[in-house]
Formats: sequence, structure tokens, C-alpha cells
Amino acid sequence: MKSFSQLKKNLKNDFAALPKVKLAVLGDTATQLLTQAIRGWGYDQGLDIEVWEADFDQIALQINDSQSELYAFQPEFVVLFQSSHKLLSRYNKLRPEAQSSLASNELSSIESMTATLSEQLHCKIIYYNYTEIDDAVFGNYALQVASSFLFQLRKLNFELMHFATQQSNFYLCDLSTIQNQLGKTNFFPGSIYVNTEMVLSLEALPFVALRTVSIVESLLGKFKKCVILDLDNTTWGGIIGDDGIENIQIGSLGIGKAFTEFQYWIKKLKNRGIIVCVCSKNNESTAKEPFEKHPDMVLRLEDISVFVANWENKADNIRHIQSILNIGFDSMVFLDDNPFERNIIRENLPEVTVPELPEDPADYLEYLYTLNLFETVSHSGEDAERTKMYQVEAQRVQTQQKFTNEDDFLASLSMVSLVEPFTPFNTPRVAQLSQRSNQFNLRTVRYTEDDIKKMASSENHVTFTFTLEDKFGDNGLIGVVILQQEDNQTAFIDTWLMSCRVLKRTMENFVLNTVVAFCLDRGFMVLKGEYLPTAKNEMVAHHYPNLGFTQDGEKWSLNTAEYTPGKTFITKK
Repeated sequence: MKSFSQLKKNLKNDFAALPKVKLAVLGDTATQLLTQAIRGWGYDQGLDIEVWEADFDQIALQINDSQSELYAFQPEFVVLFQSSHKLLSRYNKLRPEAQSSLASNELSSIESMTATLSEQLHCKIIYYNYTEIDDAVFGNYALQVASSFLFQLRKLNFELMHFATQQSNFYLCDLSTIQNQLGKTNFFPGSIYVNTEMVLSLEALPFVALRTVSIVESLLGKFKKCVILDLDNTTWGGIIGDDGIENIQIGSLGIGKAFTEFQYWIKKLKNRGIIVCVCSKNNESTAKEPFEKHPDMVLRLEDISVFVANWENKADNIRHIQSILNIGFDSMVFLDDNPFERNIIRENLPEVTVPELPEDPADYLEYLYTLNLFETVSHSGEDAERTKMYQVEAQRVQTQQKFTNEDDFLASLSMVSLVEPFTPFNTPRVAQLSQRSNQFNLRTVRYTEDDIKKMASSENHVTFTFTLEDKFGDNGLIGVVILQQEDNQTAFIDTWLMSCRVLKRTMENFVLNTVVAFCLDRGFMVLKGEYLPTAKNEMVAHHYPNLGFTQDGEKWSLNTAEYTPGKTFITKK
């Protein structure tokens, strides 16, 4: 973890080439150093986070005044930091009979602020939850006294979690967990707070700022999708090739417990939708043996999307894994106990995140927890199926190598697609694709579930979703198109995005054939598209001209009456 002084040095760097993000910070305590840490982390993560900071304790004033500096700034993200210490101050001033209503009243105020910000700014709101303060008035009995401050604080944190599940633009930043990790004495600078109103220590600032920036990155579609595991002394203790399956360390005894708990963590990531791969210097049959035969192994082969075990360079093997998964290297995390192997990956694949694992395996998890590597702002049922989808993709790659003719391979897949508009059932997945898709995304406009619902019922929008299924399995919902009516004869492609899992299967031709057929049926003679370049979507820079669109100013146009359907091996389901 970088120190605050290291982050502050980043502020002297040139941000000009980085994509700009506008973020407002409103707090009831001093936030000047926090904003510096956020901007410093932004630079490290490849973002120019332009921060506007409200004056001390001006939250309500800024939000309730539509002419305030907040609204003039027009932020994309708003950070709200209402501290536990100010919460305690308000609690102390209440009459005893009113103290049991503290959480409900505070939540009502937060709901009101959220509604105002949503209506006026259409921004994403990042709210810091409350770190714990036990005023020790009731001792342990505080957990059973509804009017105690600890009871009310914990109730408020719980109610905030519930509220966040109901609000698509409201995201909690978990300060409480950071305080637990660092310890309160390291998190809260008591003597400094008395004189400066600062409730975050210099040690805590980088952790809080990183959590904040991680949420911003996830909402911008930047997050980790894959964890790649070394095996010997990383996934289990010992060296399988030397010690044999019966002597590797896993299970409930000694250091084996650390590796077992590590495997449980990886398993939970896999169940959440993170792709799990193996990259090990081993004979493949030897490396797979514990997954197949060891009774204490938590991870099994069915949990692994791509399994690579050989004696080749690990950087080359990770490149091979990337070619199968078709995701960015910056979406990958590589875990290896060996400092030499970690440095090889850092030097050859600098975009891959390579944590500096502690020497003692007992410390692996606590260290990895603090990094918060796998931030997310959404979760859908389809996430749990991601491992199977990528395992199937590996089978496709192996099968493709047997064909000398690409068309013969595609025809052999027997591909079908279900085309539907946005529905209540597919809305979560559509929003997730909007947030996550970076490479095949022509305009990279991010939409929340609320946005998706509004477009589904809009008279000026037409929506399409596309699934893809073949003889190997079902890829699920993999494509989204949103058309916006410009006039009676012109439709504009507001959004066209697809999962990279289905590239090079003629899906883009199938999508355009479907959209043009719809346009002709509705009398749209012109279909317009736009490509907005980002650091990630260069692969679709020539998408529209390749499909027959002609340049029309800064956009692209297609005469639907003159369109010749593109070759595709996909049929409608």
C-alpha cells in the first residue's frame, strides 16, 4: 500500500493524457488531505480525477441549493462523508427518549439527499459508512439497548446496506472494515481531530482513497475479472513434484489450514464470477493430481477455467491464457509465492496486477483483504456461470485448431441467438454489460438499471438483447443494442456492445442484419452510428466502415434500403 506522501507526490505529475473524471467530496469533517489522496490514487490507476471539495460541514447547504458550487461543478460522482464522530455529537444532543430514533432519522436524511442529487445531477453517489465508536455507557449491554449509541450506529449501517440494494446509483464505501483492518488507534488520530476536525489518520488515508477510487473504476468499467494461481507454496504447501500428493500441506492442521482457507477464498471469488486460472511450472498430470484426488482440496478442476502447467516461461503462459479468455491484461491478478516469478510478470506484462505476497502463507489472506482487488458494483446470476462459459471457450479453441477452414469451424458450431428487447428479467445483465464492457463498446456510455428501465419504456428508444448458444454450451446474454429515434427516417445507435467471448463468430453481422431488418420494417431509411475512442476500445475503431457505413461528419451512416446482409453462421432461436 502506498503512503500518503507517495500519493501526494503523484499530484506533481502530468495528468493531461489521462481520461478525466469529475468527483465532488462533501464532508462534515476536514477532507483536504483525503481529496489529495484520491487524486493521487487516480493517477496511479490511470485517471485524472478532477476533485471539487465543499467547504467544511456544508453538505446540506450545497445539496439543497440548486445554485450552489456543487451543481455548477456538475460532477459524475459525489462522495458523501458523514463521520461517526459528528453522528455521536448529534446523538449526545438528543433527549434520552429521542435517542432510539437516531438511525431512522439519519437514514431519512440520507434518503432525501440521495433523491435530490439523483434528480438534479443524475450522478453516482459514494457514501462512507460509519466506523464504530463504543462510548461504553452500557458496556456489553449496549447491544441489547435500542437507545444506546452503538446499537443505533450498527442499526444505521445495516439500514444503509439495505438502502443501497434499492438504489441503483448509491454505493457504500466500507470505512468500517478499513478501521477493523488497521485498528482504531491507527485509523483515528484523536489528538489531531481535537485541533483539526480530521477523523482519518495519514496512515488510513491511502486505504480510504483507494477504496473510493476502486468504486469509481468499477463504475467506469475498470475492474479485475480473473485471478491466475501458481500452485506449489501458493495454492498448497510444498512442491507436488518432489513431495508427492500425500505430503503437500492442506487441510485443518498446521500451516495447511492457511492454504485451505486461501482456497476457500478463491472458491468464493469463483462463485461470485471471477475467472480462476492456473499457471504453474509443473507436468500437467502431476499438477492436476491434487485437484482430482486429494480429499482436502477445496478447489477442483471444475473451478478452473484455463489450466496451464508446463515448463515454459510464465509470461508466455499468461499470454496464452489471455488469448483464450480474450480479456485485458489489466483485468488479471497473478498470485505467486516466488519473488522471481512475480518480477518476471511485472517486467513482461506490466498491466497484470501482481501482489507482493508475504513470506508467511498464514498472512496471505489478511494481506489480500487489505488490497480489495476485486471491487464490483453489480452482481447477477449469470456471474456464477462464468467459469463454465470460459471452460467451454477453451474447448472451442481446441476444436478450432482441428479445422483448416474458418467457415467450416463456424458452421460446425450450430450457433443460435435469442433476440429480445429489455425486460425485467434481463435488465440486471444489460446494466452489468453496460458497466463492464470496454473493448467491444462503440460509445462506452455507462447505464444503471434505472437508466435501462427508462429506455425500455421510452417511445424514443428501441432496445435489443442478444444471446448466443452453440453445441458446446450457452454463452448467455452477450450483446446489447439501443436505438434512438432522431426523426421519422433516421435511427441512431446509442449503444452497441458485445462480450469479447463471442468475437470472430460473425455475431456483429447477425446483430446488424437484425437491426437493419427492424429499421426497414419501421421505415428508418438511415441508420447512424458513432465511435467514441477510449483507451480500451481500439479494436472497434473501424467497426462501422468494415460493415459498410460511410462517414457522415463525425458519425457514420448506412442506407438501410441498400444494405446487403452480412455473412453469418448464426440463426434466430
